[in-house]
Amino acid sequence: MQLALTLVSPDPDAGAAAVSILPAALAGAGARVKEPRALGPGAIDLLIEGEDIAAVRAAAEAALIGRPVDICVQPWEGRRKRLLIADMDSTIIGCECLDELADFAGVKAQVSAITERAMRGELAFEGALRERVAMLKGLPLSALQQTYDERVRLNPGARTLVRTMGAGGARCVLVSGGFTFFTGRVAKAAGFHADRANTLGEGAGALDGTVGEPILGREAKLSALQYEAAGVDAPLSATLAIGDGANDLAMIEAAGLGVAYRAKPIVAAQADAKVDHADLTALLYFQGYRAAEFVTD
Repeated sequence: MQLALTLVSPDPDAGAAAVSILPAALAGAGARVKEPRALGPGAIDLLIEGEDIAAVRAAAEAALIGRPVDICVQPWEGRRKRLLIADMDSTIIGCECLDELADFAGVKAQVSAITERAMRGELAFEGALRERVAMLKGLPLSALQQTYDERVRLNPGARTLVRTMGAGGARCVLVSGGFTFFTGRVAKAAGFHADRANTLGEGAGALDGTVGEPILGREAKLSALQYEAAGVDAPLSATLAIGDGANDLAMIEAAGLGVAYRAKPIVAAQADAKVDHADLTALLYFQGYRAAEFVTD
């Protein structure tokens, strides 16, 4: 079977060094490395002859441990996906919007502690969300726009990822356990076709401490993946999902390529690939896109 082993590093020298040590390492996994193909700065595709994806991935990860190189191993055929489902907080953007709102309410430490436990899978997402939102009761609605303006920034490569996949014919959907106030704005900034998230209760110019039901959590994200895939008549093998927290795990496991971005251990352990070093354009390289094909501003 022909496999694609893609290496992506923010350090081009690290990527080149990785190529030189992999043939011997992969031989032990019953895999043979063919000619490498440069995709862009620090990004290299290797065509591999092998039968066991898990064994090839494990051998490559072991050989490159401690090096700033992200690895993706998958079948060579069918890499370009027709649907992207992405988490928002700490994935497409560099913060947790709820934690930043809590900062304006003076309760960031308490809320952030709950967020961390929920993202690690130590707390049920729905209950943790209700508890955190309740702590925001009375926060002026103006804090929502202030949070977006002052705290929310797209992560490096996010807009290029979404716009390039869109130009390639893929549907791109932002699915968040956060809030529509932010997903609508982030989706527009990054170029997503649609967004889904939770709603915050409000009244008299302030948050009322409630969140709309039913809450969009782990199972709702999986349902969104399935619904959107059916909408573009694509099998799940033609989908890509990315996230960082436990509530992303179901969609990451179900997608054709599930990617953990700077993720919690429970997510990183189950994902098909991890992006710990490179920016979000790594997902384009994983699909075989060359840097010359990227849609950039």
